[in-house]
Amino acid sequence: MDFEINKEELANFTKEIDSLRQVQLEASKPKLYPFNPNYITDFKGASLGMSNQEIDRLLAFRKQNKWINSTKQFQEVTKVSDSLLNALAPFFKFPEWITNPKPKITTNRNLSPNYNNQPKTYSQKQDLNTATAQQLQKINGVGKVLSDRIIKYRNKSVGGFIADIQLQDVYGLTPEVIEKITNQFTVKTPKAVKELNINTATVDDLVTVPHIDYDVAHNIIEQRTLVEGFSSINQLKKVKDFPVNKIKIIELYLHFEKEK
Repeated sequence: MDFEINKEELANFTKEIDSLRQVQLEASKPKLYPFNPNYITDFKGASLGMSNQEIDRLLAFRKQNKWINSTKQFQEVTKVSDSLLNALAPFFKFPEWITNPKPKITTNRNLSPNYNNQPKTYSQKQDLNTATAQQLQKINGVGKVLSDRIIKYRNKSVGGFIADIQLQDVYGLTPEVIEKITNQFTVKTPKAVKELNINTATVDDLVTVPHIDYDVAHNIIEQRTLVEGFSSINQLKKVKDFPVNKIKIIELYLHFEKEK
């Protein structure tokens, strides 16, 4: 028996099925909520539609302890397309101190000359290990949040800072702000540190040094065996995965003495 097909009704039915399928697909897509793009993982990046190369660029950037602070910078680092950026950007959520920075306060002419931007001599500078949050806030660019972070970092260990270079480990401090701080403050009463001999230290010894994890510690010992001992900090730059950008801080905890 032959059936006569109403092509118009079939077309309308097919269109309705396609519409329902599209609605179902849209409903099955994961919902996006505001997120900080600095913490995108491999899985998160893939679910957002990023390619492996785009995710790898972001992870490599963050591995240098650098931070994405704007939508524009996110695209510059990851190289995502304009269309993907436009889809993701409305969900980016950056820290409050980035999105709503405090207005700069013009310098009061009656302010103590110790707090202008002119560098001071060592004797004129205040000790960074005894500075109060209020004193730090007089530096242009340092508000309550950053001054509190500096004090909190200083108080993590008895004795405080070892050297000015450790300000680089305080989240949110830019090189420009660090320079302004060290124009007025410096470490005059450094924390006493028992330096490790890089040529006899064990893995467990090395992981007590900031920025050295177990993988890097194993790589240091492997390279140490290969070169029959280190004689200078610069040799560590050749160690696999060594955090070169933190080498000045790591150097504070080490000394180089070959076994006789």
